[in-house]
Amino acid sequence: MDAKLLELLVCPVTKGPLRFDREHQELISHSARLAYPVRDGIPVLLENEARTLSDDELEEEKQ
Repeated sequence: MDAKLLELLVCPVTKGPLRFDREHQELISHSARLAYPVRDGIPVLLENEARTLSDDELEEEKQ
């Protein structure tokens, strides 16, 4: 994921920042508790395509 592109992208739900999870190819919105998929290098920032983050995943984010 291009760092400059990541700086411009925000969560469509909260308008908050996103963090790229390279291992899972997802953009993480901690405030919305959502993980948006990145498919073939293209972020899919649709709420209905995102998966909800579990409490365990949110705890891992903090560490």
